[in-house]
Amino acid sequence: MTTKKLINSVDRCVDDALFGLVSINTGLRILQGQKIVVREDIDEVIKAGKVTLLCGGGSGHEPAQAGYVGPGMLSIAVAGAVFASPPPSNILMALRHVTKTDSAGCVVIITNYTGDRLNFGLAIERARQEGLKVDSITIGEDCALTSSDRSAGRRGLAGTVLLNKICGALAEEGKSLEEIVEFGKRVTENMGTLGVSLTPCSVPGSGPTFSLGEDEMELGLGLHGEAGVGRTKIRPANEVVKMMLDHMTNTGNGTHIRIGKGDKVACLVNNLGGLSLLEMNIVAGEVISQLEQRGVAVERAYCGSFMTSLEMAGLSVTILRLDDTIKRCLDAKVTVPAWSNPVLCRGKSDRETPVYIPVKEEDNIHKSGDFTRTSPETADMLYEMIKLSMERLIAAETELNTLDKESGDGDCGSTLARGGKEILKELGEKDKPNLPVHTPADLVLSIAKIVEQSMGGSSGALYSLFLTSASRALQNDVTKSGWERALNEGTSTVIRYGGAQPGDRTMVDAMFAAASAISSTRDSSCSFTIIESAVQAADSAAKATASMKAHAGRASYVSAERLKNPDPGAVAVTIWLKAILEVLQKAQSGHC
Repeated sequence: MTTKKLINSVDRCVDDALFGLVSINTGLRILQGQKIVVREDIDEVIKAGKVTLLCGGGSGHEPAQAGYVGPGMLSIAVAGAVFASPPPSNILMALRHVTKTDSAGCVVIITNYTGDRLNFGLAIERARQEGLKVDSITIGEDCALTSSDRSAGRRGLAGTVLLNKICGALAEEGKSLEEIVEFGKRVTENMGTLGVSLTPCSVPGSGPTFSLGEDEMELGLGLHGEAGVGRTKIRPANEVVKMMLDHMTNTGNGTHIRIGKGDKVACLVNNLGGLSLLEMNIVAGEVISQLEQRGVAVERAYCGSFMTSLEMAGLSVTILRLDDTIKRCLDAKVTVPAWSNPVLCRGKSDRETPVYIPVKEEDNIHKSGDFTRTSPETADMLYEMIKLSMERLIAAETELNTLDKESGDGDCGSTLARGGKEILKELGEKDKPNLPVHTPADLVLSIAKIVEQSMGGSSGALYSLFLTSASRALQNDVTKSGWERALNEGTSTVIRYGGAQPGDRTMVDAMFAAASAISSTRDSSCSFTIIESAVQAADSAAKATASMKAHAGRASYVSAERLKNPDPGAVAVTIWLKAILEVLQKAQSGHC
C-alpha cells in the first residue's frame, strides 16, 4: 500500500525539493534541467586556485548532500532519484562545472555502495580522459559487518558528512588535491558508524521498504533499509546505546572502531528522519555519558538530522578519533544550510563544560509561615480526605482518559493519576504524616508544589494555581469561613489565569458551582450539609457540560457535534469532592 507523502508528484519530488532548498538559500544555484546544486560563487573559487569538492548519491537522505554545498564544505552536489545513484553523465557534467584543465582539481567523495562506486567511477574516468584533474575518496565506515570476509564492503553512512566538513575545510585552507585525498582517507580509517531503526521508511509512490514488528527494532541497517546485524525487542534508550557502542567497539567485529580510555573523539548522533527531538536528546546524552564512562573524551558532539532515510524512525551514531587537524577542520567556519555547530565543544580550554550546577538551598525550600494550626481531629480528617481523594482519582484514570479522547489528547486521567500517586507517596502514614496536615495553609501549598512538579501540562498548572491561591485564605482562618474563602479564591484565580468562565465546558463549571453552593449555604451549622450541597451542584454542573459548546481548552478546537460526553476536568472535580464528602460523613456519622 502506498504511504502518505506531501509531494506534488512522484516523478518530480527530487527536483521540487532541490528547488525549495535553493529558493531559501540564496548562495546556491541549480544547474538548469539537472538535479545538481552548486555554489553561486564557484567561478571565484576556481579562479582562487582552490580544490573543489563534489559529493552526491541517491536522494531521500536530505539534507545530504545538497544541504552541505557552500563555503567551507562542498562545491557541488549531484542528486539521483530517491535511493538511486545519479547517472555518470550528470556526475560528469558537475565535474566539468567545477573543474578546468588548469585548475587545482576536484576531490569526489563517494559513499561505498555498488551503484555509487560504478557511476561516480565512470564519470571520474571520463573526466580524466578530458584532461581534468580529479581524484576520489570512498567512504565506508559502517560498523555493522561482523566479519572481514570479501563482500560489497562497509557502507558509507552519516560519517560522510564529517568527511565533507573536514575535506571542505582543507580545501578552504588552500591544501592541494593530493593532500586532501591523503588526509581524507586517513579520516575514514578512524571513523565508525552504526544505525538502529524502529520503523521502516517508504519511497514516494510505494509502501514501506521492509517490515518490523510493533515491538521490534533493527540494529545495523543501511540507509535504504538494507538488513542489519539483527533484530531485537525494543529496549530503553540507555540499553540501545550500550548495545550500539558494544558492537561498534567489539574487537571480534571485523569492522569495529578501535577506541579506548584516553582517546579523544567527535560524536555525531544522526536522526534517520522520524525520531522526535525528545528521543534524540535522550540518546545524545546517553552516548556522551556512556563513552565518557569508558574513559573516552568526547570533545565534539553533534546531534540532528544530517543524513536521513526519508521518514525512518531511527538514528545512527558516528564516532571519529580526533587529532588537532581534524578538530581544526571541524571547527572551521562554514556557510551551508545543513551544518550546525557542535552541541558539545570541549578541549578548547582546560575548563570542562558542566552539565549540572547545584541548586541554591534557598531556591528549593518552602518557607513555612507562622500559620494557624487545626485540631488533631481535623488534621486526621484532612489526612483521610487527601488519601481517599487521590485513590479515587487514580481509580478513575481510564474513565477520565476515555472522556478526554473525545475533546483532547486522551491523557486527562493519566495526568491526574500521576499527581495523585505522587501526593500519596508524599503523604506518609497517618500516625506520622510527611505533609503538614496540622497546618492547612502549609498543607495546601505543599500539595500545590507536588502537583506542579508531577502533573505538568495545563492541568498541573491550573490545580497548582487553585491550591496556591486557596492556601492564602487558610493562613489565619481554618474555620468553615476560611475554607469557603479558600475555595472561592482558588476558583477565581483559575478563572483569571486560565481564561475559562462558567459555561465554557471546563473544570471551572464544577468548581464554580461548588463554590456558589457553599456560599448560599454558609449560614448552616452543619458541615456535612454544606459540602453535600457543593457536591450536588458540582455533579449537576459537570453533567451539564455534555451539552455545552466549548469556549476554552483543547475542546474549543473540536467540532461541537463530536462533544457528546461531560468534560473530564469537570468530572474529576466531582470525584475528589465526593471523596471529601464521604470522609466527612463518616467522621460525623451523617449528623451535625
